[in-house]
Amino acid sequence: MGASALTAFLAAGLLAAQDQGQQQQGQQDIPDAPSAVRPVQPFPSNLPPSRPQPQPEPEKPSAPPANEPAPSSTPPPMPPVKTIPPGSAPGGDLNTRDDLYRIVTRVNFVLVPVTVKDESGHLVDGLLPRDFNVFEDGKKQELKFFTSDPFPLSAAVILDTGMPDTAVQKINQTYSALSGAFSPYDEVSLYTYSTTVSQVSDFSTAGQKLTSVLNQMKLERGSNNGAPVMNGPLGPQGPTINGIPVERPGAQPNIAPPKDVRVLNDAILKAALDLGKRDRARRKIIFIISDGREYGSKVSYSDVLKVLLSREITVYAIGVEASAIPVYSKLQKLHLPHYGYSDILPKYASATGGEVFTELTRDNIEVAYARATGDARNQYTLGYTTRATPSSTYRDIEVRVSRSGLKISAKSGYYPLPAGK
Repeated sequence: MGASALTAFLAAGLLAAQDQGQQQQGQQDIPDAPSAVRPVQPFPSNLPPSRPQPQPEPEKPSAPPANEPAPSSTPPPMPPVKTIPPGSAPGGDLNTRDDLYRIVTRVNFVLVPVTVKDESGHLVDGLLPRDFNVFEDGKKQELKFFTSDPFPLSAAVILDTGMPDTAVQKINQTYSALSGAFSPYDEVSLYTYSTTVSQVSDFSTAGQKLTSVLNQMKLERGSNNGAPVMNGPLGPQGPTINGIPVERPGAQPNIAPPKDVRVLNDAILKAALDLGKRDRARRKIIFIISDGREYGSKVSYSDVLKVLLSREITVYAIGVEASAIPVYSKLQKLHLPHYGYSDILPKYASATGGEVFTELTRDNIEVAYARATGDARNQYTLGYTTRATPSSTYRDIEVRVSRSGLKISAKSGYYPLPAGK
């Protein structure tokens, strides 16, 4: 009994001692709270190394397809760059927007506008290339171009303000019809002439601006309507007594009529030079309203005609006053020395392939405006390639139509421009 009690007592003591040791070990694992008396324990310097985190493996590049070349390891070298000094870059090498619509032509390609009318004066349409034959200096040419499509116009309108005032006032009343004769696709410039040439307006699209300028021109006045005063106090020699000038006794009285200066050639030349700068895709015409009198110009008819034919310009005219009278108009075509031409319009029109419409009344003049612009716009256009020579001498052109009874209007020839223009 005593031995059993002793064994139980020893076992209980061992269990209590083991339990107390575990509690002390647990208390050592808990860090001490901060204390103002005891200093903070330093961290141990022999900490075990931390285990590195696993890094993701980089993706391997996929193999290129069989039909694609393998990429090179180094980029290709830059091409050599040529530098120029500042300010020496050429300015004409850049393409502008206008270059996209520029028509390049050779100097040995000839365009011939042709007007074909029947015996009644109506335009004839429906003709084909095989109906035309073109001859240059008597040699038949092979057509390389043909069209019957209408062309927009570049028109220079020339008004003669040196005519008698009654004629000028009649023309002033027809300006609304003149403006209506042009389409919105046409461009028009205005000139006047008498003793000098004046440009009233530059080329602009036909429309309100043209109408406005023509309305302002209604204020233009012509020359004196009456016969020239040759004697008396108002004459050029002053007052006379018994036919002897008072201011210059002994001087012979001057009874010759004054010369009427009308610089028609100068006016046509001015308009032709301006038209030569317009787009070649347009039909270029000079539209003259005059009685056709020419005297006192600085340039001759032959000089002006050379400019017209070398720049593909056609002359149309409305002949008024004396030039519209059938019998008198034939007399007016005579050239008297020192008195100029009485009517030079038919010569210009015939040589350039145009036409003169001789009208007396206001209504007929208004109708002639539409006929002239309609004829110019609706022509056949023939083209051929001629020999290219450095010579710029005149070359004759003749156009024939296989059908009979038709009237053909075309320029009588041309002057080739030098190469490079």
